[in-house]
Amino acid sequence: MADNRIRLPSSGGGLMSFSDSAGNKIQIKPSHVIIMLLVVIAIEIILHAFGYAWFGIPK
Repeated sequence: MADNRIRLPSSGGGLMSFSDSAGNKIQIKPSHVIIMLLVVIAIEIILHAFGYAWFGIPK
């Protein structure tokens, strides 16, 4: 006897989500991101003020 069932496509529509299967190994707290951002800003300010003299580049 023939198979009379209607086969529908999967509900995912061919899209796969890898965030559920592969867990993030690196966890960074938001406070650490803010601290790193402030450090980068401080380095930028210091290099802007003193970088020319440190690296011998004329202005």
